[in-house]
Amino acid sequence: MTKHKIYTMSFASVYPHYVAKAEKKGRTKAEVDEIIRWLTGYSQNKFEAQLKKQTDFETFFAEAPKMNPSRALIKGVVCGIRVEDIEEPLMKEIRYLDKLIDELAKGKAMDKILRKA
Repeated sequence: MTKHKIYTMSFASVYPHYVAKAEKKGRTKAEVDEIIRWLTGYSQNKFEAQLKKQTDFETFFAEAPKMNPSRALIKGVVCGIRVEDIEEPLMKEIRYLDKLIDELAKGKAMDKILRKA
């Protein structure tokens, strides 16, 4: 079975799109970074090192220091598919991130996005 195209894309090539989506709706790059750090456990320095290395999505998530256990609380639809119904583990992680960025762009409060409330 061939890998999904997104798995081999560099995270750094998609990251500017996450930031642009957020900024277009009045949110910030810092908020995007906070979401990514919350989800993956990367420090800001280690996250930036991954961007610099042009790490692909598969490696980016495989090397994540500690995936947040609260990510299981992320529910909803991304690209027409319910996140909670995705069975392939890596695709689920990628869609969790997509859903969090969508919530940010829709104006949701950071506490809610980061599942603190």
